[in-house]
Amino acid sequence: MRFAFLPSALALSVSLVSTSLLANGLSLNEQSASGAGTAYAGRASSALDASTIFGNPAGLSKLKGKQISGGFAVVKANVDISRTDSNASGTNKGDMVPVANVPFAFFSTELNEDWSFGLGMYVPFGLISDYEKSFQGAHQGLYSKVAVMTVQPTLSYKINERVAVGFGPTINRIDGKLTNTLLTSELGPIKDTLINIKGDDTAFGYNIGLMVDLDQNTTWGITYHSKVDYTLKGRTKFYAPAQLPVTGVYKAKLDFTTPESVDTSITHKLDDQWTLHAGATWTRWSRLESIEAKNQGIPAPFQGQFANLTEELNWKDVWAYSIGASYQVNPQWVLRTGFALDKSPTSNADRTVRIPVGNRKIASLGAGWAASDNLTIDLAYAYIRETAAGVNQAAGSNATLKPAYSAKYRNSAHGFTGQATWRF
Repeated sequence: MRFAFLPSALALSVSLVSTSLLANGLSLNEQSASGAGTAYAGRASSALDASTIFGNPAGLSKLKGKQISGGFAVVKANVDISRTDSNASGTNKGDMVPVANVPFAFFSTELNEDWSFGLGMYVPFGLISDYEKSFQGAHQGLYSKVAVMTVQPTLSYKINERVAVGFGPTINRIDGKLTNTLLTSELGPIKDTLINIKGDDTAFGYNIGLMVDLDQNTTWGITYHSKVDYTLKGRTKFYAPAQLPVTGVYKAKLDFTTPESVDTSITHKLDDQWTLHAGATWTRWSRLESIEAKNQGIPAPFQGQFANLTEELNWKDVWAYSIGASYQVNPQWVLRTGFALDKSPTSNADRTVRIPVGNRKIASLGAGWAASDNLTIDLAYAYIRETAAGVNQAAGSNATLKPAYSAKYRNSAHGFTGQATWRF
């Protein structure tokens, strides 16, 4: 049979959202409120504060002295599900996304005229979907929680007055949980079987960036975020009736790779008040062709069904695009706005109830307030709207245990990001 297993990650009690906040697939963009105001346009070509450690590590060379920058994003998602098979039993409430919060924190310091050091902690990937127990698609996916927590020490080197490079190894922790059911109630007057899977791992990657001042008003930058290979180890629990004697706990293993991405952007200062940004990000989602969890110790009669639990994802590489502008009202206040287009890495044929994302449009507003010479407060709001996304998951090899599910999802969300930066 085929079973929807999504690589899982839950770190430091971070709550995330199945619509993946301001980026598509499993990616998260919530590492900066100053960047969120322009929909992250110009992220690779601007160094507004220490959050450049994620956006472009080369940007550390533009920061003076020492600074600490940190904050979090809060997102409220809305999901509307239109079931195509109205005769099926169960519910489709669409309230499977709790209010989400994503923290981030960064530190930077100059070492000398050419070298700078930074340290960042952020969440680059994550999601959560928590359907009601009576959900019609529970046999395809009931609960999924994913998060990756990353720690990144970083060095930046100023080659000359116009060119800088930066590099940071990443230490990444992936950990989480997922569940779904099997329709074993068809075997008699018993409850459905519940499958509960957990796994975790720590793995390494890196971020590298280049930032170039093309002239005194224009900066171009490019950042490469590497892939990270994980081998999640954990356990699979089966809660099955007597008619399906696989109840127990089994060791589980899953190989999973978070994809690499390339982010490039340009920032141009028109005058003392207006600054324009434009950017594009490519993500190699095609690495997620399929997911397979391998379980050890399954009783011989059921190894064909439960030893390897697999789902075909068939995700595609995608580009995201963004534009933005900032307006310096006075020395204390700056206003920001932005717009982004972010294509879904999946299609109606392959989309799952665990990640029912569609093509996305994002409009954002933001403001920065220099409260003093040392303290800056940044706030941002974003509205996310997706095109209607079809979910058409076929039945498993044993359709009696895992029936098909089809529906139309329409997702939207409101995102609020806040950040404080202290310079000393």
